[in-house]
Amino acid sequence: MNRSAGLLSALYLATSTGLAWTGVLALHHGPPWAACLFAAASLVPVIAVVRECVICDQRRALADMWRRVAGPGAGGADDIVRAELDTACCERWWTSCGTDHDSTCPRRVPRSSAA
Repeated sequence: MNRSAGLLSALYLATSTGLAWTGVLALHHGPPWAACLFAAASLVPVIAVVRECVICDQRRALADMWRRVAGPGAGGADDIVRAELDTACCERWWTSCGTDHDSTCPRRVPRSSAA
C-alpha cells in the first residue's frame, strides 16, 4: 500500500472510531435510533478501508502482469493465445463462433426438436 492509501485508510479508521464512540454516547445519553444510526455509519469507513486494500492488491497484480509481459523472453501474448486455443472445443465450434459442435466433441449439447 502506498503512502497516500495508508494515510487515507488511517483517516477512515479514525472516522470509524469517532462514529462508533458517538454511537456509544448516543446509546447512553440520547435516543436509541441515533445510536443505531451511528453504529451503522461507523461501518462505512471500514468498508472503505477494505476497498482500498482490494484496489492496492489489484494494482500490484496488474503491475506484476505487465512486468511478466514486458520482461525479457516473456511470452505473454503466446500464453494468452495458447489459453484461448485450449478452451476451444472442436474445429466446428471454432469456425462457427461457438454455435455448433462436432459430433465427437465431448462438450456437445444434444439439440431437441422441442421449441
